[in-house]
Amino acid sequence: MYCYQCQETAAGKGCTVKGVCGKTEDVANLQDLLIYLMKGVSELSVRLRANGEEMPEVNKFITDGLFMTITNVNFDKQRFVKKIEEAFHICGKVRNRLLELGVSDTLCHCKGLGWTSKSLEEMEEKAKQVGILSTQNEDIRSLRELLTYGIKGLAAYAEHAANLGFEDAEIYAFMQEGLVATLNDSLSGDELTGLVLKCGSMGVNVMALLDKANTSIYGNPEITKVNIGVRNNPSILISGHDLHDLQELLEQTEGTGIDVYTHCEMLPAHYYPAFKKFSHFAGNYGNAWWKQTDEFETFNGPILLTTNCLVPPRSNATYSDRVYTTGSAGFARFPHIGNRMNGKSKDFSPIIEHAYKCKAPTEIETGEIIGGFAHEQVFALADKVIDAVKSGAIRKFFVMAGCDGRMKNREYYTQFAEKLPKDTIILTAGCAKYRYIKLTLGDIGGIPRVLDAGQCNDSYSLVVIALKLKEIFELDDVNDLPIAYNIGWYEQKAVIVLLALLALGVKNIHLGTTLPAFLSPNVAKILVENFGIAGINTVDEDLKLFLG
Repeated sequence: MYCYQCQETAAGKGCTVKGVCGKTEDVANLQDLLIYLMKGVSELSVRLRANGEEMPEVNKFITDGLFMTITNVNFDKQRFVKKIEEAFHICGKVRNRLLELGVSDTLCHCKGLGWTSKSLEEMEEKAKQVGILSTQNEDIRSLRELLTYGIKGLAAYAEHAANLGFEDAEIYAFMQEGLVATLNDSLSGDELTGLVLKCGSMGVNVMALLDKANTSIYGNPEITKVNIGVRNNPSILISGHDLHDLQELLEQTEGTGIDVYTHCEMLPAHYYPAFKKFSHFAGNYGNAWWKQTDEFETFNGPILLTTNCLVPPRSNATYSDRVYTTGSAGFARFPHIGNRMNGKSKDFSPIIEHAYKCKAPTEIETGEIIGGFAHEQVFALADKVIDAVKSGAIRKFFVMAGCDGRMKNREYYTQFAEKLPKDTIILTAGCAKYRYIKLTLGDIGGIPRVLDAGQCNDSYSLVVIALKLKEIFELDDVNDLPIAYNIGWYEQKAVIVLLALLALGVKNIHLGTTLPAFLSPNVAKILVENFGIAGINTVDEDLKLFLG
């Protein structure tokens, strides 16, 4: 195996024996093979689209398959085997349709692997031919992987939107065209760079689409105090990002005497008006994803993982028989809740029945945390914010969105927040918030010093807020605003957020705790010279730089 798609990759270079995330070599290789086959399917789909048709089945297959390969989503070898088998079925279906349309060119790159059978043994052998290192040129490899990881992020957000009935054919088309481009040896570095930036523009579109989906169905987030203590009822803990799964779980548990708690990235669900009507929607339990190996133990009840971030349990974990997956998530030992069929909801009855057999959660903390500062809520506070900026009460905003992780050096973000002057505001989204949202940082004229917009995809809200401030202050360039960007990244959804910011012209973003290993020196140089991308140093050095 060779994988360097996340921030925690081994030695900051690449995982070659086993993923730091827990991904085994065989699963990593099957993921590489699946991605390669999806590129082949995309080749045929691009030709089909050029002839005036597209297959929704292909769009769903590509989106699901990409999401499954994001860090910490799916560790189940058999799920990947089935997905690879599905690739051949869909490839044949598209090829037959092309023939019916009179298109003679129905071959794709996958034929170059010389398949003789579809056995697991041959899958594993073929997988070794198509991994990351099969691209020899370091810079081309870097750009291809940067584009691929951006497309993976697109797929994640596109899937969430599609689950709510919101889709954009242009996004699907770009995802497939982008995958095909990573096989095109005639493309120059400049051409690939152009596609990477186009991917960023698509990132803006997909986050806008998901924002529209969430707010259309669940309402605009509101300032909300979320309980972080527990009640004395049997309970279910839901983690991940998929609000549709949460909606159906709440509907199916209503009136049962079972409480539902959120974990990690599901916390912002409490901000939406539609979920507040459920009296058994009890609060948030715990912190960021990487603490689940401890917090799932003390929760006592069953846990539903809707997407990433999944951490393989320790060998002595007591909660392994209480975890269920759904959607793109998967782990061999965890029962899986199947997809919606024929317009019906998912069936969460197994996890509901399980909850009755478990004792109530063990309390690990008490109190409340406040959030819900998405774009519409901040616009409602606009006059107060503008007056505070003009009066000097607010000197600067710090965008500290992004991901959290288990590495000790991520304490940097807690220390940075603690040392920020009291005339500064933190704008956040994503699980990075857990590094500082529970600190007592106070407020500025009634405006909390930490404004949480929501999940990682709600970084879109932060962009909308910045563009609105640019308009209000009549500035020509968004970079003239008193906003600094000090962002923690971890995986591929953070990559598409970064590319989206670059596409909008945002510069001088500091990225930590380490720069991506998949950036070759030359590609990193392009980002530094054109966009001012930089890493982080010590807290004191960076504060001096940002505030100087």
